[in-house]
This record gives sequence, C-alpha cells and structure tokens, in this order.
Amino acid sequence: MSILVVGSVAFDTLKTPYGERQKILGGAATYFSLSASYFTDVRVIAVVGEDFTAENEAVMTSRGVDTRGIQHAKGKTFHWSGEYGENVNEARTLNTELNVFESFQPQIPAEYNDSDFLFLANIDPVLQTRVRDAMQNVKLVGGDTMNFWISGHREKLGEMLKRVDVLLINDTEARMLAGDSSLPRAARKVLELGPRALVVKHGEYGATIFFRDGEFAGGHHPFRAPALPLDEVRDPTGAGDSFAGGFMGYIASQGEVSRRVLKHAMFYGSVMGSFSVERFGTERLQALTREEIDKRFEVFRELTHLD
Repeated sequence: MSILVVGSVAFDTLKTPYGERQKILGGAATYFSLSASYFTDVRVIAVVGEDFTAENEAVMTSRGVDTRGIQHAKGKTFHWSGEYGENVNEARTLNTELNVFESFQPQIPAEYNDSDFLFLANIDPVLQTRVRDAMQNVKLVGGDTMNFWISGHREKLGEMLKRVDVLLINDTEARMLAGDSSLPRAARKVLELGPRALVVKHGEYGATIFFRDGEFAGGHHPFRAPALPLDEVRDPTGAGDSFAGGFMGYIASQGEVSRRVLKHAMFYGSVMGSFSVERFGTERLQALTREEIDKRFEVFRELTHLD
C-alpha cells in the first residue's frame, strides 16, 4: 500500500537547551515521509528552491521515498527559525520565510494517481481540498491544520474537514476549532464538522483518538496512547509530523482500516514521535531500524498493560 503526502519541505534553524542548528532539513512532509517509510511506500508532493541540494533530497530517497512530486522552483526554500526553552511543548517562532512555498500549487504526477492513502499536511486548506478532490479513490484520508487556518480561514477549512477521515491536531487547536475548553466536548464538535475520527496530540503526554458514533465498527469510546518518558528531548520540531507518519504508515501496512488498526496506529505514531525528538532535525529518523521500532512498540504496550 502506498501513501501520498502533500506538505512542506523546508529548512529549519533551531535553538534548544541542547544546542543550535542552522538550516537543517525539516518540513512536515519531510518528517512524515521519513517516519511512514518504515511501514509502507511513500510519495511526496512539495516545492523547494534552488538552495535545495541533491544531498537534501537523498535524505528521503535513501529511505525509498518517491520524490518525483517535489517541484523545483526559482528562489529559496521555505525557512523557519525558532527556539525552545525548558518547556519543550512550545516553540517560539523567530522568523518565517515562506519563499517558494508562498506560491505553492500542488501538482499530482500521473504515477501518483493510484495511491492508496492520502495525508494532507499543514498547508492552505484550499490546496488540501483541491488535492483531496483529485484523489477520489484513496482508502483513507488523514489531515492536519493549525491555529492560523482555524482563526482566519474557517470557511475554507470547513470544506477541507468535510473531506478527511481522520484529523490530527493538538489539544489547543482542537479547543480553538470547537470553541470549547472541554476537550471531550470539543472533540464531539470537531467530529460533527466531518472527520470520522479525531486524533488529539498532547505533546509529551501522549495522544487520544475520538471516534464519531458508528464509524470504524465498534463502540464510540475514545482511546488514549501514552508518550514515552524521555530523559532528553533534544529537538521537538518534527514530533507531531513524525507521529502522523507512524500513524498513517502503520494503517497503510495493514489489510484493513478498523478501530483495532487505528488503536495500534496510535502506538506506532507515539513510537515514531519519541524517536524523532532524540536528535536534531531528521537525524534519528534517517538511521532507525524496524527492529528498534518494534522493540519500542513493546515498551509502549507495557506502559498500558497490567500483569
């Protein structure tokens, strides 16, 4: 099974309590594709500038990611600068240079039309909707968004939400989208907007999946996956996108899309997010083995099972 991800490929300049890095490879589509590549075939649509090198692209292609959908445009690649203090759940943005990403218009290569799954990473909801409508035969659509689109582009975002099966956002975004401070109530309100399931990420505290009644065969009760207590979180930048890659990648690796599969996918999402933050940028995701991933999955199982 193959996944198509549409999103950003970027350079990040970072400062955390563990050090600094200048213009290292980042972006939602990058983290997602590397994470998902340990489970299934991944295809990526994004745009980069003239400063994006063959060495940068090889980070993805060396993991088997199909990069034919990456457009090379005149100008510079999207560049984000930020820093983290002792609270690793909150990044302070220092500078955002959209560059070629500002005029990004996703183009779907003909070879991608048979993709089985689709993930709409955090971009303009108009573009997300356009890509979704062009990929009518996918088995499951995952999506992401952020406070910028929630607060200022509600109508366009609403059209996107009608077209996704699983929405993955953090708890602050869920409350903002629903206009409700109670997370369970907020989740129900978000599900009424269209998604069949809602994954709410809680940073270092794990993630919860809420189901719309009657969807994915089974009860309507939410399910919580923990986060692994880590001694050091060196760089949290791509944790959420790595979670999404593990979540969607595992689903794509299975023969069915069921509530049981989605619950297991929550654990694999947490596993990939936990690896991502151990090093700066994509360093850890580039050098994993499936054995390491499955071993950590068992650690997560032990966290939630009584003898």
